[in-house]
Amino acid sequence: MQQYLDLVDDTLSTGTYKRNRTGVDTIATFSAQYTVDLSNGFPLLTTKRMDGYRWDSLIHEVLWYLSGEEHIRNLREETKIWDAWADDEGRLDTAYGRFWRRYPVPESGLPGETWPDDAHRWITVEESAGDAPDRRTFDQIQYVLDTLAENPNSRRMVVNAWHPANAAVSTLPPCHYTFVVNVQDGRLNLHLTQRSGDVALGIPFNIAAYALLANAIAGRTDYDVGEFGHTVVDAHVYCGRGERGRWYADNLPYVQERLANVDGDDDYLAVKDWVERTAPDEADGEDGYDHVPGLLEQLSRTPRDRPRIEIADVPFDELTSDDVEVVDYDCADGLTFAVAE
Repeated sequence: MQQYLDLVDDTLSTGTYKRNRTGVDTIATFSAQYTVDLSNGFPLLTTKRMDGYRWDSLIHEVLWYLSGEEHIRNLREETKIWDAWADDEGRLDTAYGRFWRRYPVPESGLPGETWPDDAHRWITVEESAGDAPDRRTFDQIQYVLDTLAENPNSRRMVVNAWHPANAAVSTLPPCHYTFVVNVQDGRLNLHLTQRSGDVALGIPFNIAAYALLANAIAGRTDYDVGEFGHTVVDAHVYCGRGERGRWYADNLPYVQERLANVDGDDDYLAVKDWVERTAPDEADGEDGYDHVPGLLEQLSRTPRDRPRIEIADVPFDELTSDDVEVVDYDCADGLTFAVAE
């Protein structure tokens, strides 16, 4: 997908050196934005391998979001992606699906505010253990599905995974924190905003996950699928820990000078070769935290035709991993990047 390669190139070519909480340094840019027409095929990247266990992990994560669960007991059987942020019992102190399907509603708001009562169709009253008060939650996904059926011209089909008070103390508040469904000329579009995006590892999954969600919603509400829009506030490429990361603080202008002179795909490989010859080696146990060489190799590859996605005709809340299939997926060899936690 060329839009992704353009994002990679722009981040490396215009980004600045930036440290962060993980201890793995980054090259980061502000407010990346692109749009993909989903009617032209499913945007699963073809410039690296994303099938097999990667695709299985992605499907199960999306279905986990849609379940509304706040624990990873079931997800853990398919992918370990959330293990680092869960407690010993598999519970998370924040979770996308928890707020998608069970956004907390206050018992009483400030004077002048309006809130739905317990009988409202998108409200669920969840019984609490002991003397704790019952919880009131709002199902944002069902709200979108019903609004598409009843008022598709609405500009209020917003799903929010961000709760400011929770985010202030959470171990890992949501990165891709809000999306909007919008219908134009009979086509269902979806726009995702995320506060933070790991260009090499996270964003390829985010693209495919929300494209899958857009296709699933469109297919169950009788709309043609339209466009996927994506805004990333802090798009970043991890560039290594310790001496390897600090090398970019001094040498990023020289990397970017070489990128400015790229005239063809093979020139990216020349930049990769220069980085690998010039930068200090990554320390033992830190291989792969520098994502720059792998992304330069990916930039040298030409995107192949996009695959198709086929989703079985079953109700939205009954979707399983067996109901989703990617067809005619032809991809380049895999690339390996270490996860900065």
